[in-house]
Amino acid sequence: MSTPASPSPETAAAPVLPAGRAIVLASGSLTRRRMFEAAGIPVAIDPPNVDEAELKRSMLAERVAPRDMADFLAELKAMKVSQRWRGALVIGADQILVQNGVVFDKPADMAHARAHLQAFRGRAHELISAVVICENGAPVWRHIASATLEMRPYTDDFIDAYLAAAGEVVLSSVGAYQVEGLGLQLFNRIAGDHFTIQGLPLLAVLDYLRIRGALGT
Repeated sequence: MSTPASPSPETAAAPVLPAGRAIVLASGSLTRRRMFEAAGIPVAIDPPNVDEAELKRSMLAERVAPRDMADFLAELKAMKVSQRWRGALVIGADQILVQNGVVFDKPADMAHARAHLQAFRGRAHELISAVVICENGAPVWRHIASATLEMRPYTDDFIDAYLAAAGEVVLSSVGAYQVEGLGLQLFNRIAGDHFTIQGLPLLAVLDYLRIRGALGT
């Protein structure tokens, strides 16, 4: 069984920033951005523009383990953006949802979101969140965390009411839910770090940023 090779560096002109000081989030995720804003940590936002769907299809065909998929994609995002930000600490993250060995992706539309929630009903699934920090085009730190979430046996009517109330924001979540809002009503039990569930194990990231002098101690 083969696994994807590490992303190859790209060459590009980039601004020179003080090493270990500037923090860049290689993500277009509003949820991840808000995590840093809520913590009072200024970060530059630079989405990596990678074809995650195609990469996931390739890795699934190769039977790559979900943890390795999340780690690879997080590294790819961070490395790609790191080429443009020399001297900065660039954070890449990815999240994989697994239920009984089946990997779920973000729903494409509301009908797909409804199908997700029907599949999850009355069962437990795992969220795997990986984060990789790169500096000058190379990974310098990585962390993987997971959480187990058990959905209650809600009805189809409840699914429809939930989706109508929550709206298309659910399409930004791999599970078609957001535990920080109405989605909390879908669960019986949650075991895991809140930030891991939201797609970025933030406390571990902050510890590393302090070690590197990017945050106060």
